[in-house]
Amino acid sequence: MAKRSVPERFSWAVGTLDLVPSHRVLEIGCGRGVAAGLVLDRLTRGSLTAIDRSAAAVEAAGRHNAGHVSAGRATFLVAALEKAAFADASFDRIFSINVNLFWTRSPARELEVLHRLLAPGGSLHLFWEPPVPERVSEIIDTVVPVVEEHGFEVTTLTGRSSTGAGLVSVVGRPRP
Repeated sequence: MAKRSVPERFSWAVGTLDLVPSHRVLEIGCGRGVAAGLVLDRLTRGSLTAIDRSAAAVEAAGRHNAGHVSAGRATFLVAALEKAAFADASFDRIFSINVNLFWTRSPARELEVLHRLLAPGGSLHLFWEPPVPERVSEIIDTVVPVVEEHGFEVTTLTGRSSTGAGLVSVVGRPRP
């Protein structure tokens, strides 16, 4: 079977996570597990937990990353973020790619959960590849104030894919 190419947004996003081999990572909205595979390739001693509301997506992600699941380094769960039962300070990195809830409605409940789940020194990374590059500033202008209101210090990263698509990352670190 031919290996599928990885969308640039996934490579760009994972490349900005500043992962170390022992990180504990949570992916929100894992889809078919492509980004999860990129993260797991960088974690030799760490682990990844990935959640998605879709049972079909979680099943596909588990198949895509079966070796990591068998090795006990990856877990894929059908779960909504606000209802997932994780211990406080469970993750060093939390990320999502193209999960629109963070900019299309108030994510107050989810941001409270994420703040609680981050370990000291951890960070939250919200990534998008909007359908038109002009939406990059709209996402930043909408998301940054909300994330800041929920106890995070925020920085943003932007980029362009080889096709000219805009890429945006909102990075939050819990305020002390």
